Amino acid sequence: MILNGPNLGSLGTREPAVYGTGTLSDLVQDLVGFGARLGVDVGHTQTNDEAELISLVARVEADALILNPGALTHTSRALGDAVRSTPRPTVEVHITDPKAREPWRSVSMIEDACIATIAGRGRSGYRDAIRLLVNRWAAPYEELRYGPHPVNVGELRPGEGLVVLVHGGVWRRQYGRDSLDSLAIDLHRRGVGSWNIGYRRLGEGGGWPGSGHDVVTALDQAGRLIDRPVVVVGHSAGGYLAMWAAARTSTPVAGVFALAPIADLDLAVSDGGELAPEAAVLLEAGAPALPDPGRVPTLVLHGTSDTVVPPTHSERIEGHEGVTVERVDAGHYALLDPTKAPWQKIVERVREAAIG
Repeated sequence: MILNGPNLGSLGTREPAVYGTGTLSDLVQDLVGFGARLGVDVGHTQTNDEAELISLVARVEADALILNPGALTHTSRALGDAVRSTPRPTVEVHITDPKAREPWRSVSMIEDACIATIAGRGRSGYRDAIRLLVNRWAAPYEELRYGPHPVNVGELRPGEGLVVLVHGGVWRRQYGRDSLDSLAIDLHRRGVGSWNIGYRRLGEGGGWPGSGHDVVTALDQAGRLIDRPVVVVGHSAGGYLAMWAAARTSTPVAGVFALAPIADLDLAVSDGGELAPEAAVLLEAGAPALPDPGRVPTLVLHGTSDTVVPPTHSERIEGHEGVTVERVDAGHYALLDPTKAPWQKIVERVREAAIG
């Protein structure tokens, strides 16, 4: 059940430059169809009344909740208590990133009661919340911490061998490890263990060197979970981090699979595109322009139609010893879908590297 709070009924007319021009009805219709494709029924209610929203959280008949309370997020302690009292897993969703707006929006009364918060991804955040819940039902997992920061945690799913998954998102705070949940589920179904880790991003102590140090620390701990070499799979910014960290961890790494990696920070800056601001911050902080994977066998998979991270990013590392670059007819996000050809092209190689 999706519960939307005050003022979300005015989507389409309310600050369209911020919230988009589509109506709430358009959004709900899209989410009902998306849920059906994943095999779940999606219901929806919107209210401007705080008391009604609290009652809905407590009494609605559903297996899980996706909750966007609007501004009540920051003011309603009673709503936070209601979320803590419900046995249903709840995902907090916001179309914008409240922590990037007015200071009073930086505090959430419900965040600590939710299994996840998805913010700043626009309307697609609701889809991501549905997918996150479906994936968490699909296979058992254990949350395993590797460091002191709240995001220094990952979902460990049982199986043979261990694949450490490193998510992308251009080091931006609004993107987290849920983007790789579907790959973790696919590996589990193939009998392969995985640990899908989070790490600090820009604005929370990440960037450089924070993000890199987090991934190395996670890989160091992965070596204490299993008595054989691990495999590292990273997407986008996670591909950069996977290659860099694999050469610096104390844990033996059997191989790195970098999916559409941001592999050339200099190129990202010179292109002046979507990646430029974050790439410039990382370079200024001392990040290497190219993530040298050392002697670790590395396969780079890049879509020829990728407009987010152009395939030219992989060209400068193609000649590096031990690095193989393969190109597929796909965009940036198709590499995250286990039902599509790019992942199917390499998943058996990932499995073989993990189980030895």
